[in-house]
Formats: sequence, structure tokens, C-alpha cells
Amino acid sequence: MNIPKDPAHRKAIYDCMREISASMTRTEAEREFIREAINNICDEYNLSKKTFRRMAKTYHKQNFNTEVEQHEEFETLYQTITNSTSMTKEAA
Repeated sequence: MNIPKDPAHRKAIYDCMREISASMTRTEAEREFIREAINNICDEYNLSKKTFRRMAKTYHKQNFNTEVEQHEEFETLYQTITNSTSMTKEAA
């Protein structure tokens, strides 16, 4: 390990750690906001939190077509492997 001896280098490292810590604090606050926003809207309109969270991520990434394609691929693969379109459990 190389421990800096120059006080200016140590200060630069310390300042960087402080900036990262401040960023982490902001990130934690944003995550808490997102959790509360999801809880509030889903409670108010009786929505599935899982589905709403996925919708919000899709909206953010603007990748609706990719989500649809991936779901269709999953659906096709699942039906092909299980030889089934039903959602009931079958004996293996």
C-alpha cells in the first residue's frame, strides 16, 4: 500500500472521500423518496408495487419495446419448454 506523505495529496484524498460521502447521502435520500412515492401512488390507486416499479423503470430507460420483446421471448421459451400455456403446476 502506498500511503501518501504529501499533505496536499492526503487532503485531495480526504476531500474526495467527503464528496463521495455527500453523494451517497443524496443517493440514499433519493431512494427513500422513490420508495415513498411508489408506496403512496400504489396505495392511493390500489396498484401492484412490483408492476408500478417496473413501469417507472421502463419509462425512465425509455425501453418499452425491449421489455415487450423480452417478455415475448420468455413466454415463447416457457411454453416451448413446458409444452403448456396454462399457469397450473403439472407433475414432472
